Amino acid sequence: MYEKLLCQATKEEIEVIDLPLQGKTKGLYCDGVIALNKNISTTSEKTCILAEELGHYYTSYGNIINSTNINNRKQEIKAKRWAIKRLVSLKKLIKAYEAGCRNMYEMAEYIGVTEKFLWTAFATYNAIYGKYRKHGKYLIYFDPPGIYKNI
Repeated sequence: MYEKLLCQATKEEIEVIDLPLQGKTKGLYCDGVIALNKNISTTSEKTCILAEELGHYYTSYGNIINSTNINNRKQEIKAKRWAIKRLVSLKKLIKAYEAGCRNMYEMAEYIGVTEKFLWTAFATYNAIYGKYRKHGKYLIYFDPPGIYKNI
């Protein structure tokens, strides 16, 4: 998935570079450039960070670094939701279930995201849809997480 996101960035003429970023910063988007912290150790974490930074490209505007500003926090949420829908769609959750994944670790591994990102995805879908969502023959519960096939 990381490679697909890199291709998407290239199509949008966004340069992706690895840099030693300061503090807890793992990624930044500014003026057609995405900087990823070169100290990110796993591909799954890099994928999640790149997706969120692409989310900023598609959904944000201006300097939103100041997180005390409510409009900046709203833009941060929009970018995170974009990344979640791109990486952890309801369809991908069902595919993970159909592949035999039965816990968050297995699902995250199958989808190619971090377990933390997957938990955030379930919390986000819970905020959007409520406790569960019917998708085809499946019920996807968000709190607590679970997937069940309707018979």
